Amino acid sequence: MISLSVIQAPVKSDLKKFYFEFSKILKTNVPLLNIITSYILKKKEKQIRPIMVFLSAKMLGKISKSTFTAASLIELLHTATLIHDDVVDNSYKRRKIFSINVLWKSKIAVLFGDFLLAKGLLLAVKNKEYDILNIASDAVRKMSEGELIQIQKSRKLNLTEEEYLKTISKKNAALISSCTISGARSVTDDPFLIEKMKAFGINIGIAFHIKDDLFDYEINSLTGKPKGYNIQRKKLTLPLIAAISNAPNNKKQVIINFINNKLPGQDAYKTIVEFVHDYNGISYANDKMLKYRDEAIKILHSFEENDSRKSLELLVNYIIERKY
Repeated sequence: MISLSVIQAPVKSDLKKFYFEFSKILKTNVPLLNIITSYILKKKEKQIRPIMVFLSAKMLGKISKSTFTAASLIELLHTATLIHDDVVDNSYKRRKIFSINVLWKSKIAVLFGDFLLAKGLLLAVKNKEYDILNIASDAVRKMSEGELIQIQKSRKLNLTEEEYLKTISKKNAALISSCTISGARSVTDDPFLIEKMKAFGINIGIAFHIKDDLFDYEINSLTGKPKGYNIQRKKLTLPLIAAISNAPNNKKQVIINFINNKLPGQDAYKTIVEFVHDYNGISYANDKMLKYRDEAIKILHSFEENDSRKSLELLVNYIIERKY
């Protein structure tokens, strides 16, 4: 699989400057905040979202101060939402790294997430980047709505594929598309180009989310999440939705009962995983993911070819080929 260092090559110097400036943004006079910030900065890995902002901008124009603000704002909001998600889900680790709520307890984690949100808002206002603030804030709104819809539907275990796709369009896809939209918006006012970048981002985001859902059914997943992460939380994802749709009623009901009754760990998990494989849930979800990947690349190819466009195409494939 191609490395991120190759993908980010067209914007390497810009990203280096971004990482330096981003660490400065997080500096405060509060020692505890600085300790937590230092921990987060050391543990950050792929930084896909800033890469996407910069590549989207450079594909369409010249990277500007607005591009840096957009990347910083989205990374702040993204990190805040992850921290809050870990508190809500009582997650022990994320990507094999101890979560903030485990190390510093939930109250501090929530407050630190709020601190990051406030930092992002203040950064945008300070630089008078109101359009980019609107784009990022709308993404957070959609993510919250999507999560609440999923929780509501999961209680009844009646989430359809159509509802699932609408839900993830409001979650991961909303944040990913905010990267491509704000990157474009930082270098152009052309509404047609910005709308195309929005569609591009939504398709990548949906493919990204389906890939994450597929990890739940891999025996040797490297996500850092426990096996059956979504199953434990009664979150119906595409592999399971598809398998339930394909299975006969008697088999389907057994699985629904397993999820409803929250039977102990590995035995229930193994049965559900086997069920999803037996009734083509994995292959169906994988095919759907590839469909969204192909649509994203099709949109990308409508733009003039340059190094940044090539890297964005590589990034699309990286997202669906990644191991965690």
